Amino acid sequence: MIQLTEGKLTAKDEKFARLLNWLVWLLPPLVALPVSLVFFVLFLGSVTTEAAAIYLFLSGITLGLGFLTGVAVLIFLLIYRNRWLSRLRDRLAADGITANEIVWFTRELTTAERKTLRETSAQNPLLGDAYRETLAGRITASRIVEKTARELVKVRSRIRRARALTGADTADLINDLESDQLQLERLKAEANARLLEARARLQTIEAAASRSLTQNETASMLRRLSATQEHLPLVIEMERLERETLHEAERQLQKRESSFGSNQD
Repeated sequence: MIQLTEGKLTAKDEKFARLLNWLVWLLPPLVALPVSLVFFVLFLGSVTTEAAAIYLFLSGITLGLGFLTGVAVLIFLLIYRNRWLSRLRDRLAADGITANEIVWFTRELTTAERKTLRETSAQNPLLGDAYRETLAGRITASRIVEKTARELVKVRSRIRRARALTGADTADLINDLESDQLQLERLKAEANARLLEARARLQTIEAAASRSLTQNETASMLRRLSATQEHLPLVIEMERLERETLHEAERQLQKRESSFGSNQD
């Protein structure tokens, strides 16, 4: 269960997200099928061939139209859900992403990060919590870098336009814009440093988790090998006894056959 933080994620947001997920699966079939099913039921209950043909034709037509309508509804719902989730993520990230909010940012994780998060959370909850918290810092830093990069492009464009103006006193404007540019560059450099630190910590946790998983798997394999080796002498002894028993049975059979041949002579 996601822990709610005042002013960020609300119970209403969580309920609406669940509602959108259900609507994506349920609404398109509900739009596409009912009318066609009505005509199909009328087709099954029709008493004349002409009426049956008409109802079957209408059932097929409405099914095709309903399918197209359902696809259109599905596309609309997916676009709306993606935009709503994007706005929600922006709001959650406005004052920094927390570990409990990582569930809303899975799209911004790499495949390797998602895999490591699942494995560490299942095998070692403490490492999983540390990894989740570091991921929150990594995503926050990445978002700051992307946002400052976009703002820097805008500020540099404004500086070029201001310098291109002739016949106007733009010195103060250019100074302000250059100050904004310097501040953004410092913020971007700091965010890049935090991003590198977060990535290094993620690799450290991944190595620790891999080491722990490898040790656990190795210990389990060694236990199975030890158990096998403990039972191996017993298995060999049983196989030897079976072989001796078989040989003894063959000798007894040969003796009986020899005795039977002698008696016949």
